Amino acid sequence: MIDPGLRGRVALVTGANQGIGAAAACALAAEGAHVFLTYLRVDQAGHGDPALPRSYDEARARSAEAMVEAICQAGGRADAWEADLADPAVVPELFDRAEAAFGPVEILVNNAAFWHGDTFVPDRAERFGWRLMPVSPDTCDRHFAVNSRAPALLIAEFARRHSARGASWGRIISLTTGGAPGFPGEVSYGASKNAVESYTVAASAELAPLGITANVLSPPPPIPAGSRPKSPRNWRRRRRPTASRSPMR
Repeated sequence: MIDPGLRGRVALVTGANQGIGAAAACALAAEGAHVFLTYLRVDQAGHGDPALPRSYDEARARSAEAMVEAICQAGGRADAWEADLADPAVVPELFDRAEAAFGPVEILVNNAAFWHGDTFVPDRAERFGWRLMPVSPDTCDRHFAVNSRAPALLIAEFARRHSARGASWGRIISLTTGGAPGFPGEVSYGASKNAVESYTVAASAELAPLGITANVLSPPPPIPAGSRPKSPRNWRRRRRPTASRSPMR
C-alpha cells in the first residue's frame, strides 16, 4: 500500500457538507489528515430549482456537523465552520479558525461553488428542465464571488501563511468542470470555473519554488438520487494539465 504522507497534515476543504467536498474530507481524514470543513447551507427558496430532485436541495441544506461526527467516530479529527465565501473578510478568519483547531493549513481543497443557470438568449425561461435567468450583474457577481474570487483569495492566503512560517510542503486542489469551452445555459457558471482553472494553473507555476503544488481536478458531476443527467456539458473534454514546473512531491 502506498502511503500518501498525509498523516498529521492539516486540510481545509470548502463546500464540505455534501457531495464531492464531503467525500474529499472523509478521504483525507481516512489517510490521517486533520480536516477543517467549511460550508454554507443553501435553501430551495434562495437558490433551488424545481427541476432538481428534493434530495439535492436537502443535501445542500445540511450542516457539516454530521460529517464531523462521522469522521471523529471513525477515529479522525475534524471541525467545521459555516461561512459565506462570497464575503472576502471570511477568508483570513477561516484560516485562523482552522489553525486554532489543528495548526497551520497545509492542504487546501477549493470545492465550494455557486450555480444557477443563466443565458444570453432573451426571453428564454428554461433548458433541460432547469430554470434560467438572463445574464445580469447579479448572476455574474454571485458566480464569480464564490467560484472565482474566493478560491483566488484562499490560494493567496494559503501562500502568504505558508511563506511566512517558512514551510516547504503544501498542496492546493481546485475542483472545476472544464469551463474553458463555455457552457450554454450556464454561461456565468462556466466562465467563473474557467477563471478558477486559470488561477490554479498560475499558482502551480508561481508557488512551485515554495514547495506548493497546485492541481485542477475536473470530475463528472455527481448525479443526485432520483434524477437523470440532463446537462448540455461535454464531460469528455480533454483535461487541462497543470504547469510542468510544479513539483510532484
